[in-house]
Amino acid sequence: MAEHSDGTRRRIVSSRHLATESGWQLSEYEYGLIMAFNGFSRWMTRCMAAAGNTEMNPLEILVLHHVNHRDRQKRLSDIAFLLNLEDLHTVNYALKKLQKAGLIEGERRGKEMFYATTASGSALCDAYREVRESCLVESLKVMDFDPAELSSMAAMLRNLSGFYDQASRAAASL
Repeated sequence: MAEHSDGTRRRIVSSRHLATESGWQLSEYEYGLIMAFNGFSRWMTRCMAAAGNTEMNPLEILVLHHVNHRDRQKRLSDIAFLLNLEDLHTVNYALKKLQKAGLIEGERRGKEMFYATTASGSALCDAYREVRESCLVESLKVMDFDPAELSSMAAMLRNLSGFYDQASRAAASL
């Protein structure tokens, strides 16, 4: 761990002006989150390319996987809610692109559309899983990474997302 000459720990933050005396740890966390988000986005697109589709962006990949999740039809609002996205237009655009690519299909029921993966969409998700297993999951095994620790970090991230959601509502009311 990097230290200053006085022995104090060097803090790695994305924006020094946001790292107040009482907010250093949050700024460090946010920088880690930025790095993880960008690394994860890059990973998803490269994994999907290795699986056979070079045309998808991270949102489209997430939407495809969610539509494929548990082999049940999903509505636009359910997809956006579970991915914690408030901009329904971007999710709808992703759904349209996935339909055009033949990876999902929509079925109208009353006023709502329900989406499901096609056979080729499901096969692409399977190919993605195989690439993920060989390139990512196997790497974690080599590192002797504790699966329980990973689950704990995931729970913490979900909990912290609630704080950010609450803070965004508070900021919107200012």
